[in-house]
Amino acid sequence: MKLRHELSYDADPTAVLAMVTDPAFWDKVAVATEAISSLATVEADGGATRVVVDTEQPVVGVPSFAKKFAGDSTRAITTQVWSGSTAAYTVDTPGKPTSINGTASITAQGTGCVLTYDLDVKASVPLIGGKLEKLVGQLTTEGFDKERAVGAAWLAGDR
Repeated sequence: MKLRHELSYDADPTAVLAMVTDPAFWDKVAVATEAISSLATVEADGGATRVVVDTEQPVVGVPSFAKKFAGDSTRAITTQVWSGSTAAYTVDTPGKPTSINGTASITAQGTGCVLTYDLDVKASVPLIGGKLEKLVGQLTTEGFDKERAVGAAWLAGDR
């Protein structure tokens, strides 16, 4: 399933790139998403910046068809490898039949910018894979919206 989600910010692309490559930002996102645990690491990798966020989230309010796949919590390892204003973006979910791959990009728009996620959501489960992909897409979108709220506050000085 294709998923495209845009986060608009009232800041220039350089400020948003600095934000998304700062582990302290991801720590605040983890608090906002009520993560059980989260560890964000950032390292220079040649001319690129590698951001890895290893988070465990409680599974709450998922439909019964997904509960047996999700369990009580889900671990997601999000890796972004930024080269300039574009990143390769992956989410691995160890022990779960889902994955997300794609790109993130930051582009100027008016006096601010837009962080765009273009992703492929996959669920390798016969018969209900499509339903599971839609659910993962919905939960990912909800997470991005919380990320955007934290980002707006961060860029306004709430760090």
